[in-house]
Amino acid sequence: MVATIFVLPSRHADRPGPKTADDDAEAGALAWEQLELYERWEEEGWLRLLRSRKDLDTHLARPRAERLPGAVVLMEGAAPMRDPADVAYWFARGVRALGLAWKRTRYAGGTGEPGGLSAEGEELIDAMTHHGVALDVSHLAEEAFWQAIERHRGPALASHSNARALVDTDRQLSDAMLKAIGARDGVVGLVLADKFLRAGGNRALGPGEAPVSLDDVARQAQHLAGRVGWPRLGVGSDFDGGFGRQETPVELDRGADFTRLGDAVPAEHREGFLGGNWARFLRRALPAAR
Repeated sequence: MVATIFVLPSRHADRPGPKTADDDAEAGALAWEQLELYERWEEEGWLRLLRSRKDLDTHLARPRAERLPGAVVLMEGAAPMRDPADVAYWFARGVRALGLAWKRTRYAGGTGEPGGLSAEGEELIDAMTHHGVALDVSHLAEEAFWQAIERHRGPALASHSNARALVDTDRQLSDAMLKAIGARDGVVGLVLADKFLRAGGNRALGPGEAPVSLDDVARQAQHLAGRVGWPRLGVGSDFDGGFGRQETPVELDRGADFTRLGDAVPAEHREGFLGGNWARFLRRALPAAR
């Protein structure tokens, strides 16, 4: 799974909270606390942080009964990066993928706040390429997406994005953007939030309206795979995004129901969709050793 580091800018929060920041210095401190928590969980035996290809292969070689959750650390939104030189520090601490924006940051435009890469954003992309940090394009504004995908020379992914052709917002990816990720042999993670699966979809529906279901997951999966290819499609649930069972397909009520997602794709692509495609991507994206 992806272990996300995320700090919400205070200007986008209803009220201050444990993950909201007023400035980049505060964002950096909160990000450090989140990474320290993941490290503490690893020390206490709750999960394994996968920092290298060797870590990944060792983890997957263990018998399933002995396997802890394996986590790759991704920073969603680059506000905690004080400057591009910070990439070296966060990489040394285990961050292996980075999205430049959630909303707009000083590095790039983001969801609902269009714009391209800034000069600092270009430097940040170059530092990511140098250190081998994968580029996460989820939440990038379209102009920033095209600039980043062209400039970055390492692996690229969309950790949690769906098709704009089915849900027409700038939070989703256009067919051209999807094809660009496919051309880079990246992976797209399909989001399970109702409103990302079907336009206006949620469980609070009127009489006669069908709730969002695995049929909607299948529709998204077919569209996404038609642009990136089935070997480049995985689950990108976004379950750390603040929504719960009332905002997901009706068949998904608990974690154990994740296996039912395999019913939404052709049988020959089930194993890849449920994790195999992410494992293949990570073998290429992670450094050989720490």
